[in-house]
Amino acid sequence: MNSSFKIVLVAAAVFFGMMLLNKPKEKEAQEAQTNEVAVQESAQASMTDAELALIPSIVREIGVRDTTGGRESFSYRTDAVALNVADGHLDGTISVDSFTVAVDSALVRHFPVEMNVTQQDMAYNTLVKELKEIGVYRKFASLRKPVPSADTVRLENDVLAIEFDAHGGIMSKATLKKYKTYFASKTDKNKIDSAQVEVFSPADRATYWFKIDYNNNYVDTHHLYFTPRQVNDSIVEMTVDLGDGARWGYRYTLPQGESYLVRMDVIQHNTQNVLPQNTTQMGMAWKMELPRLERGLTFEERNSGIYYRYFGETPDNINGNSSKTEKINHRVQWLAFKDQFFSTIMLPRKGFESGVVQQQAYKVHPDAEHIKFLAADMVVPYSATDEIAASFDVFIGPNLYPLLKDIDVQLGVDDGLSLTRVIPLGWSWLRWINTLIVIPVFTFLSGFVSNYGIIILLLTIFIKLIIFPFTYKSYLSQAKMRLLAPEIKEINDKYPGKENAMVRQQKTMALYSRAGASPFSGCLPLLLQMPILIAMFSFFPSCIELRGQSFLWVQDLAAPDVIFTLPFSIPFYGKEVSLFCLLMTATNIVYTRINMKNQPSSSSMPGMKWMMYLMPVMFLFFFNSYPAALSYYYFLSLLITIIQTWIFRRCVNEEKLRRKMAENAARPKKKSGFMARLEEAQRKQQAALREQQKGRRR
Repeated sequence: MNSSFKIVLVAAAVFFGMMLLNKPKEKEAQEAQTNEVAVQESAQASMTDAELALIPSIVREIGVRDTTGGRESFSYRTDAVALNVADGHLDGTISVDSFTVAVDSALVRHFPVEMNVTQQDMAYNTLVKELKEIGVYRKFASLRKPVPSADTVRLENDVLAIEFDAHGGIMSKATLKKYKTYFASKTDKNKIDSAQVEVFSPADRATYWFKIDYNNNYVDTHHLYFTPRQVNDSIVEMTVDLGDGARWGYRYTLPQGESYLVRMDVIQHNTQNVLPQNTTQMGMAWKMELPRLERGLTFEERNSGIYYRYFGETPDNINGNSSKTEKINHRVQWLAFKDQFFSTIMLPRKGFESGVVQQQAYKVHPDAEHIKFLAADMVVPYSATDEIAASFDVFIGPNLYPLLKDIDVQLGVDDGLSLTRVIPLGWSWLRWINTLIVIPVFTFLSGFVSNYGIIILLLTIFIKLIIFPFTYKSYLSQAKMRLLAPEIKEINDKYPGKENAMVRQQKTMALYSRAGASPFSGCLPLLLQMPILIAMFSFFPSCIELRGQSFLWVQDLAAPDVIFTLPFSIPFYGKEVSLFCLLMTATNIVYTRINMKNQPSSSSMPGMKWMMYLMPVMFLFFFNSYPAALSYYYFLSLLITIIQTWIFRRCVNEEKLRRKMAENAARPKKKSGFMARLEEAQRKQQAALREQQKGRRR
């Protein structure tokens, strides 16, 4: 194949095929999840006599004391269970639906005859679960009940707004104020419904919690209700009162201005009599359903997932359409839940010690609201004696290369964080093209031109100017081969048949040598262009600046430019029709035709013609769901190449080129060592062939 563009697209086609092979088996995952839930629901809770014997003393410890009537009693209540302890005896009630049953009766499964089996099991399991958790949580038990709170607590600056939830004391919702979603309207596909981007929210089941070492057990903080305190416009504290002046919680700090970094400190005060003082580690769990934020689904699925970096190493990831669990056995510097253009990155000041990360990819339909489930169960260093037990920097924002690169400076990390690696800019040996050339030029042009369609045009021209010498050299090579075509045909006609193959090859190579031409001289320029073309294939789907940018008929350059929707679906193509993809395909066919005319060997291989024209049609299927900016760039690149070819054809005087080739042929040439060895090998091969033919005649 004569075009480097086609080679790049072949690589894209292979990648597309791999993507199809890696589709998650949604049915199997759903069945496994259903079976797991069924097993959990069918399992009966149980409680030993030893565990039950501890409950009265625990209720005395955590319950509300009452001395009415001169008799001391303690009570503890939740939504379903009411417990009382007086004179060391435990009683109370459990409420299920409209039934209220005494605790003593429920523990021996003695229920009213009006209760069905399901209600009886629910009452028993609820009671046992509550009693067991009281045994675990003790002083924390009362913190598991909702507390009245005022309005939603928020922190916000010019670019980021954070909402907090008292249940778990977490950041429950993060909104990017300068970025919007660009989904097609459900009532009119030609219109866009936009809203501010929510990186995570309660609708995504987004949560995180810590596991506090307490009473030989672990208390999960997402079961606790925290008390919020707005310190100032930049700081919010979420704490739980453990009694006797002991407090534990979080302090969140969001700097004013245009900062996407939230500082999260785990704070504690006077906890030495409540929590063990020899603890050096603390568990942290983090999970969420990754929301769909982009109109173009192909690259959002492919470029989202879990990213993490071992100290001093290149970041690793689980992305694409795979469902996978990975165990982390070494220290990790940061952990990211990443969407195509936005990320939430946890950066513990002392790193993560170890952990497990998991990704479950969904089989996403066009109207899906979530694309993946991400989870991490990590271990972080913990200081039991310090006021700040652990500290995190949390990045919540866009995957913008200059911004992520600047985080290293903001956090003062000497050896760097490599956060820019969450942006997929190609393989390591090609990535430098984007980071050192394409992104700086793109950013520079963005400072002067507001229309990103024009910026892509200027960027394409800039790249074409860089590779112009290689393109020109490739055309000259094709022109020389075209001029030599009649003489090559004469050699082929003079030495026909397989028995003359070596002679034909020798004569042809001698002709090339005399004329100063080579059939391979045009390959090197094409190979040198390939890295740039592949780098651009990675750059445009990762360029967040293109989100929501319109150009001509395109509403969003980061998504497919759908001009109409078919009433039926075509395999590997879909229903939606991308116009730039059609233009790219048509231009590619024209370029293929021009290129074949410039190749003298094309007429001798008529069987290849249909294959050459088939490839652009195949890529029509592959690129239809890709971002409009990518198809637009390849369309421009091909169009400029066609124009360059026409200009070369007009400007290059083939008669002068023929005379120059004749002059080269007239000059005495000193054979290079390689050519001498090649000709010697050909002579030996030809001699061996003659000996073999003589042996057959005998």
